Amino acid sequence: MTVPYPRHSPAFLRIRNAVRPFVTEQPTVIGLSGGADSLALVAAALVEGAQVHSVVVDHQLQEGSDVVAQRATDVASRWGAHATVIPVVVSGGGGMEAAARQARYAALTSFGKPVWTAHTMDDQAETYLLGALRGNPTGIAQESCISGVRIVRPLLGVRRADTVQACTELGVEAWQDPHNDSFEYRRVRIRHEVLPLLNDIIGGDSIPAIAQAATRAHQANETITSLADPFAPISQLRSMPVAVRHESIAGLIRSAVGKVSQAALQQVDDLVMGWKGQGPVAIGGGSGVRIWIRRSGDQLVVEEQ
Repeated sequence: MTVPYPRHSPAFLRIRNAVRPFVTEQPTVIGLSGGADSLALVAAALVEGAQVHSVVVDHQLQEGSDVVAQRATDVASRWGAHATVIPVVVSGGGGMEAAARQARYAALTSFGKPVWTAHTMDDQAETYLLGALRGNPTGIAQESCISGVRIVRPLLGVRRADTVQACTELGVEAWQDPHNDSFEYRRVRIRHEVLPLLNDIIGGDSIPAIAQAATRAHQANETITSLADPFAPISQLRSMPVAVRHESIAGLIRSAVGKVSQAALQQVDDLVMGWKGQGPVAIGGGSGVRIWIRRSGDQLVVEEQ
């Protein structure tokens, strides 16, 4: 079977053009939710000649999720893709959204093949604004690596409206995730409240400019990370630009406890730039063990107590 599409399908053509540069002879895993974005991505990849293994990760967080998953795999199979459903158990210890994302990527990367996800320009803009609210504005990478597996996001230059229109052109009904209308999630409120307000303020579409800012922020962060050295001596840290020094210190903290708080980062920075004989800085720990960073000669040293 092949993907049936009308001769005049401008939105689907935009999806195909976005996908084309990333198609290789190597089989590709595509995360499929059954929504418009992922359905359009699977269809375009198949039309452009990719060997597609569509994987539906069933988070089992909504009643009937198995039915939604089966419906999505049926569509992908009808188009000629290999399709698999992987049920996962999501533990919300660190937040349900983060836990679901971690479980999803673990399932997608388990095949050891390149993974495509259907993030769009709209997702890019929303992610940037969410990060800004946490004090860390950044964007989604076009390509990244998780557990040694290449992750590709071909649709970052494509609008969500295009994927919806593409599904209409293909004659396929996309699933509407009820979570996308739940205002208990910040992303939903940004989508339905903040972005329309910004559009009204500028008298136009704010998404492209915000997405461009997200891309530039991500590129800047990549450069800073490449220059950072978590184990640099204090004399070298003192000569670094502030952003590079902070990323170096953050890297040292992450290597010890995995998570960086702004308070710990600032206190360790004070050991470097505002040394007045102060003692070690507590950066985390657990199970009766505390992790500290102290200054020893020209070096920051991690120790347990």
